Amino acid sequence: MKGFGNIRGFGMVIGMPIKRFLVAAMLLSLAAIAAAQKKVLAPTPPMGWNSWDSYGLTITEPQFRANVEVLDQKLKPFGWNYAVVDEGWFMENPQDRPHPEQLRLDVDRYGRYIPAPGRFPSSAKDEGFKTLSDYVHSLGLKFGIHIVRGIPRQSVAQNLPIEGSAFKAVDAADQSDACPWDPTNWGVRDNAAGQAWYDSLMRQYAGWGVDFLKVDCISSHPYKADEIRMIHRAIEKTGRPIVLSLSPGPTALENAAAVGAMAQMWRISDDFWDYWASPSGKDFPQSMLGQFEKTAAWAKYAKPGNWPDADMLPLGHLGPVPGYGEVRATRLNPEEQRTLVTLWSMARSPLILGANLTELDDATLKLLTNRDVIRVDQASTGSRMVGRDGDVIAWTSDLADGSHALALFNVGDAPVTVKKSIASYGLTGRNFSARDVWAGKDMGRIESVSATLAPHGCLLLELRR
Repeated sequence: MKGFGNIRGFGMVIGMPIKRFLVAAMLLSLAAIAAAQKKVLAPTPPMGWNSWDSYGLTITEPQFRANVEVLDQKLKPFGWNYAVVDEGWFMENPQDRPHPEQLRLDVDRYGRYIPAPGRFPSSAKDEGFKTLSDYVHSLGLKFGIHIVRGIPRQSVAQNLPIEGSAFKAVDAADQSDACPWDPTNWGVRDNAAGQAWYDSLMRQYAGWGVDFLKVDCISSHPYKADEIRMIHRAIEKTGRPIVLSLSPGPTALENAAAVGAMAQMWRISDDFWDYWASPSGKDFPQSMLGQFEKTAAWAKYAKPGNWPDADMLPLGHLGPVPGYGEVRATRLNPEEQRTLVTLWSMARSPLILGANLTELDDATLKLLTNRDVIRVDQASTGSRMVGRDGDVIAWTSDLADGSHALALFNVGDAPVTVKKSIASYGLTGRNFSARDVWAGKDMGRIESVSATLAPHGCLLLELRR
């Protein structure tokens, strides 16, 4: 090396023998790799609760806190740790959403939405969501919010200044681009003013202590790559580890690399609700039956920091103001509910619950707190659909301790008896020590599966060599 003589001389110059120098360098390199790995946002699929399925646009601070208390006491011990305020938190009168001209929306002097103080009293101190997020953090939980991409139309109409810049709202707004279903925002231009807008927005959220940001009308119909990139850059500038979740779906498979480089979650289907089969025969609402193909197509993209999202879990009691439909207990029967949680876990989808937690019943709690099922979602690798035989769909995944998960789903309307060797599912070995995960029952050593699956039901086995 020019300027250092030989490498031995270089080692002595820095005050240590070359061998010690190389060992130190190697240890530093390993430490750097470990530090980089620790910085991965969402190293496992996020788990938590979101207000949309039960409260729609109407969630209030007392209702949110009541749900968070249950999340803390009953679900946090099992890994459920995000609490997310979904759409409409800045609306004083969300019930008037069908009449946009009547909506009253709260913004600060820089044109950014702030929580409606009549619904979120702690925000009245001009701290936004800071007090509420501090409360969530005090319980060892993480705090999230939902937004629709863009800039408030009323901020553009008033041409308010963009915080931290010389730009104004008109400079950032694309008034030819509006979300097809949202009456509140304009799109944002891919220019310096647009980046300044998103920089300002993310600084606001970082100051509030936001850990999770769900951005809507951005990953599909329409896909807005420019705005995703601007939001990603703005989050990085804050230095705060904010998980970015993109909605709605279906995100196109050809955009997998792009969204994976900028977000930690992205929706793979349109809004999923509690139907086994689509009531309309269309993509909205997305049905349970329609998710098998979508999760299989996206499974290979699931990895630390990247989680294809099959949408929230519409389980338990959905009310008082569901985001879709009337107040109800989930339409999914017990077999379908187990199939839902099993498929999401095998596909390693985020697990975001939509139930009203203040009305959480014992059956739903038991469904959500099976540690072995959660382990498949949180700690498996190589998850894949391995075949279909008539109405039976098979998935396998690998677990860190060398064991495997095998899930069999009956998507038909009649019982199906399965009698097949384990080897036929691509798992090699003479026989396995098996455990029925949902039943919590050890089955001894087996070479084949012999079981009857109920209509829309499933079997989940843990297999050890």
